Amino acid sequence: MKILDLNDALELKPIVADRIWQAFWRPYGAALTDVETAPADVLAGGPFPFSLVATDGDQFTGTVTAIASDLDARPQFSPRIAALWVEPDQRGQGIAEALVNAATARLFEQGMSPIYLCAKPRMLAFYQRLGWSLIEQDVGPDGLDVFDLHAVPRLHSVINP
Repeated sequence: MKILDLNDALELKPIVADRIWQAFWRPYGAALTDVETAPADVLAGGPFPFSLVATDGDQFTGTVTAIASDLDARPQFSPRIAALWVEPDQRGQGIAEALVNAATARLFEQGMSPIYLCAKPRMLAFYQRLGWSLIEQDVGPDGLDVFDLHAVPRLHSVINP
C-alpha cells in the first residue's frame, strides 16, 4: 500500500470525487459537480488543506482529507480530518488507520494541534482505538460524535558537559 497526496495522483481525482459524493454528499441532495469543484483549495498545492489517497499498485483503495471544518454546528473545531473512505472490498486491512495516521502526522508536522474529526456513532471504537478522545456526542442534524487528538510533545534530553 502507498499513501500519496492527491496532487501527486491527479488521475485519481475523479474516483475520489465520486466516492466522497456517494458517501457524504449525495444523501443530502448535492450533485456530483458540487464535489468535483469543491476540492479546488485542496488541489491548490499548499500544505493545507490536503487530500491523501491510498493505492495498491494502480488500484485506488481509499482517501482522507484534511480541511478547516466540515461541521457547521462546531466550526471552531479546526483543523479536521474528514471524508475518510475505504473501498468496501478493501476494508479490514488497515487502510483507514493508515490514512488517518498519515493525515494526522502531516497536520502535526505543520504544528497543528489539536486536530478534530466528526463521525457517526458506529465509528466510536475505531477512533478511540487510534487514540482519539470523544469530546461531544449527538452533534448536528446527523447526531455525530466529535473527537480530538493532541500532538504528543517530544521530550528533549539535555546533556550538561
